[in-house]
Amino acid sequence: MPDISRAVIAHFKCREDMMPMELAGELCGKPGFFQLGKSGATGYARCSAFSPAAQFVDDLPDVSHHITVEDGISKLPFDPSEAIEAIRCERYMRSEDGATKSFSFGRVQQAAYYAVRPLLPVSARRHLQRFSLRDWKRRPFPRWPVDTSVEQIMENLVKLALKSSGRDRMPFIWFWPEGARAAALVTHDVETGAGRDFCTQLMDIDDDYDVKASFQVVPDKRYIVSERYLEEIRRRGFEVNVHDLNHDGRLFKDFAEFERRAEAINRYRVSFRARGFRAGALYRNPDWMNLLDFEYDLSVPNVAHLDPQRGGCCTIFPYFIGNVLEIPLTATQDYSLYYILRDYSLNLWKAQVAKILDRHGVMSFIIHPDYTTKKREQRVYRDLLEYLSGLRRSAGLWVTRPGEVNDWWRQRSRMTLVGSGDQWEITGEGRERARIAFASLQQGELVYQIEECWAHAASA
Repeated sequence: MPDISRAVIAHFKCREDMMPMELAGELCGKPGFFQLGKSGATGYARCSAFSPAAQFVDDLPDVSHHITVEDGISKLPFDPSEAIEAIRCERYMRSEDGATKSFSFGRVQQAAYYAVRPLLPVSARRHLQRFSLRDWKRRPFPRWPVDTSVEQIMENLVKLALKSSGRDRMPFIWFWPEGARAAALVTHDVETGAGRDFCTQLMDIDDDYDVKASFQVVPDKRYIVSERYLEEIRRRGFEVNVHDLNHDGRLFKDFAEFERRAEAINRYRVSFRARGFRAGALYRNPDWMNLLDFEYDLSVPNVAHLDPQRGGCCTIFPYFIGNVLEIPLTATQDYSLYYILRDYSLNLWKAQVAKILDRHGVMSFIIHPDYTTKKREQRVYRDLLEYLSGLRRSAGLWVTRPGEVNDWWRQRSRMTLVGSGDQWEITGEGRERARIAFASLQQGELVYQIEECWAHAASA
């Protein structure tokens, strides 16, 4: 696989010769921000023809001015795979020594907050959290409320490949099984004993709308976790995942501590029979994830403006970090909606769903049982489930569990598209659920077609 095109080829599952790209010159200097065209496609990488911006600004240098085409091969002044990985893994948020630069609380304040947190009333905690997040609207990147920079980079490169090669269309393996237009999943993080005790009622609500979710359970110190409790979740068709170790905000404090805790977390993975993991409060370090023996992780937000750790992966699709599949959180979690934004409507969620549906990604939600015990929050959650159920019927939305997304994305990653001309087929396990799609240009926009059933113009 051509090295600089590997991320694009892996995402689309197209043939290697469909993305002819080479580097134009030697990459040098420090990585920085740039844009690819005027569509808002933001990248972060080293460049060869110019110096990228050290900070995100409104008028970023445009790499498209430095792209040339020779014999049908696009010559790029940056490595797309490096740029995509840097955004997905939030390397743009790292300082030169590799430490994460930006937390809503500073390091000292963060340690002090978690030291006294158990003693603080809920109202005091929420006041402190709103104060720490007071500047969230002024953060220009990632773009609120959903950032699709990764998808925009890849779509623009497909457009470039079609133009430079003279092809009418590019075949690829569609993103979701049975030609589903997009995917949706609901996850429940169980933070307290009260939340644990509400899980049976929460499963009843989910079942009212034929939605199966995953429950992320804190294994140590927070509350008693009985085998009977875990078995009820599994018996009813829901998933059990591990949620941090003790949810004290210190999992990623330093590498030695993480190594120690990772051993305990991995033991709980076995006893819980869990395949997935989510860190407490969405603290994360992608470079350490492979010390955890899980198939998938649910800890990285698309846009983290309302979370303790800032940043965001800027993608609405799953992606691999080593052997771990990251399924990003692409919708604002319920806690932030209710208690930071003080919003009890579906307006924000609907805006996020619309953008994700338009680009065929995965819309993922955190609904805490701890914050769904009251009637008002239950009403909002029921409205969300009704809305997703309607999209399942009318828009071809695949409403599923994270474990099924993991299974499908891994199967799809091992499939191969073979053939030529108008004769294409998919090989590999699970191919009976896969669909061949085509990307083509119509009036300068990238359009997807699946078996000529429907088409969609991607606003890349």
